[in-house]
Amino acid sequence: MRSGFRCLLLITMVVLVSACASNRQDSEVQSEENYYNSARTAMNSGNFNEAERNLNFLETYYPFGRYAEQAQLDLIYARYQNLDLEGSRSAADRFLRLNPQSEHADYAMYMRGLASYNLDIGFATRYLGVDPTARDAGEQRQAFRDFSELLSRYPDSEYAPDAQQRMIAIRNRLAELELHAARYYLRRQAFLAANNRARHVVENFGTTPAAEEALIIMAETYLVLELDDAAKDTVRLLATNFPESSAFNADREFQPRPLVRGSRSLTNVVTFGLIGDEE
Repeated sequence: MRSGFRCLLLITMVVLVSACASNRQDSEVQSEENYYNSARTAMNSGNFNEAERNLNFLETYYPFGRYAEQAQLDLIYARYQNLDLEGSRSAADRFLRLNPQSEHADYAMYMRGLASYNLDIGFATRYLGVDPTARDAGEQRQAFRDFSELLSRYPDSEYAPDAQQRMIAIRNRLAELELHAARYYLRRQAFLAANNRARHVVENFGTTPAAEEALIIMAETYLVLELDDAAKDTVRLLATNFPESSAFNADREFQPRPLVRGSRSLTNVVTFGLIGDEE
């Protein structure tokens, strides 16, 4: 009995010693090259979690080593692929701060813009079915600034053409966001507010697809507000820029939609239709 107990105790001690040795081995700092090669192997196989782990070790233990700059670039990409968009943008900011004269600064700037570009719309659009034009566009504006800076500083960058196309897409989204608000105010019969939003689209996003509907809303609301001269000017502008618009009939006459201006309470008017009932 005593012999069996001793045997069990010995086995337990061997297991514990082996585990401790294994833990010590796992916690040992590897060489800079090992971390870098492990990270690259993981990235090539699509294991970006493992890649990020090794890149973090590399930055922690060898912040000024020969792989430091490349590791910082890889970390931007690994976090982006892991859908850690804020982390990717943060890594890009850090790279640009530490390596302002790097030949890869244009890449970091592009990835920073790309992270912001997808931060607003990626998850909500892909998984929740949310219309990106109905959401706040703060990150879209940040992405536009990032891409604009890239084009300004590195006009010949290989990333410049894609950045330019994304800037066009951002402008279209920002215009559609304003148009979304104009439609909302139309439904609430807040015609002045709808007109202001539509006019903002025409004045600031006149080259976007949203400009046509914005002009239609402007003309319609001017008519309801009994501003006939302004309505005529807007219709002429619509005919000049969008002669095939569905707002014109076969005789090329403007056909406004029936916007009924009902009798509204004072509260309903001053809150743009948000509070108070129509009388």
